[in-house]
Amino acid sequence: MSNPTPLHEVITLGDRRELFVDRYLIDRMEGTHLRLHEPVSAGIALHIDRPWEGPDNFGLSVIRHQGRYCLYYRGWPDIEGVQNGVGCVALSEDGIAWTRPALNLYAHPGWENNNIIISEAGLPELSFPCTAWVDTRPGVPDDERIKAVTSEPVSGEKHTAMWDPGGAKRMVLWLSADGFCFRRDPARSQLVTALDNAFDGGNTLFWSEAEQQYVLYFRICDTVEGIRRRTMARATSTNLVDWSEPVPMSYGNTLREQFYVNNTQPYFRAPHIYLAPAARFMEGRRALTEAQASAIESSYSDSCNDCADAVLLTSRAGSTCYDRMFMESFVHPGPGVENWVTRANYPLTGIHPCGPDRIMFFVCRHYTQKSWHIERVLLRTDGFASLTAPWAGGELVTKPLTFAGQTLEINYRTGAPGFVRVEILAVDGTPIAGFTLDDCPEIIGDEIERIVAWRQGTDVSCLAGQPVRLRFVMKDADLFAMKFNSGTTTALAGYGNC
Repeated sequence: MSNPTPLHEVITLGDRRELFVDRYLIDRMEGTHLRLHEPVSAGIALHIDRPWEGPDNFGLSVIRHQGRYCLYYRGWPDIEGVQNGVGCVALSEDGIAWTRPALNLYAHPGWENNNIIISEAGLPELSFPCTAWVDTRPGVPDDERIKAVTSEPVSGEKHTAMWDPGGAKRMVLWLSADGFCFRRDPARSQLVTALDNAFDGGNTLFWSEAEQQYVLYFRICDTVEGIRRRTMARATSTNLVDWSEPVPMSYGNTLREQFYVNNTQPYFRAPHIYLAPAARFMEGRRALTEAQASAIESSYSDSCNDCADAVLLTSRAGSTCYDRMFMESFVHPGPGVENWVTRANYPLTGIHPCGPDRIMFFVCRHYTQKSWHIERVLLRTDGFASLTAPWAGGELVTKPLTFAGQTLEINYRTGAPGFVRVEILAVDGTPIAGFTLDDCPEIIGDEIERIVAWRQGTDVSCLAGQPVRLRFVMKDADLFAMKFNSGTTTALAGYGNC
């Protein structure tokens, strides 16, 4: 094997699941490559058509709490005095059928049975850029389990979706027991930052199981070579009061692009991997002709002068860098002129299981138009990207790693003539007796959790704790994820077929 990774760079894999969304495990590939997969539409989840919602809507987040999904979005009715829209919520048992709960927490003539969420003052302050999330840290009181993030200028000026007064801003945390009524956290956050355009949308916060602390990603602007672009910064806290100094995220050596909303969250099957279906804003890039633009009925006069899509950014616990393994579009605008307008096609924060073999998330479509709606999209479980081998075949050899467990599990699929075979090597590339390629029968099919077997069986515990490499030899196949574990399967439980 050419240029093997030095032994001192051994990866302590343990029993973590690894997805092939970056080159973290990869030492050498021959005839294979990493491939980005695109989600498929599952139809409209919610069409926005209530009088308090208006055309200037914006999807925020989808959370799962106490057996149901809550979808948060901004409505913006065309009435005097509404500077920041109104925060709304829809509910679903399965992620498919959505209803607006008749909360009636905020009274306004003609808005009977509205689903507007409110603050403790009885005002719909939680609108934009609010992102509700579930605090999964053990020991959090039930009446604080759902939280939301906004911000306020230190100057006391009003920060709205249409006006950023500039200057330093303070993060504001809101608490809720039911996800409908929110109260301001009495323990004032010490996170104050003067970073340009801080908190102006797309702010995500979560408890990191991998880091054992809270991690915040929030929108800022930076200026590189005289060009001002939207990007993200990262900060951490153990108590949601005291925070680390925010650090702007980097993107390796890739071309700098503009990201409006980051949606960074730990992947529920691999919480040390943070996935970000981020909104890519192509400012000033016009896709529509004058004739096409004239057919667009938008509340925003410059809606046809920009276009947008979503890309897949990834990061890992503790990192201040987004990996841009894939520069291509993850969520395409698709056919129809309605999606080729400014700020369309933005994903909402939240990726969720949808039965044993699929995951789902949600995307905004037809921004600022009367046809504005939220679409549900589906992917294979772990199926963001894969190691792909063509019909001619290929292979991958990992960096040296140590593992814990008794079996090796893979998420894969093959074509009818295809296969996957696995060989376990010593660090120097020598096949280990009993785990050679000849000992591994061809794996053929399409399974989320397949246990790899060699002629002597599936037990690999005799190699646990010692540095080894894995060699995947494939033909007409995709490998999405791998994991060592102490059992035979790790079933997805608690989620219905959706």
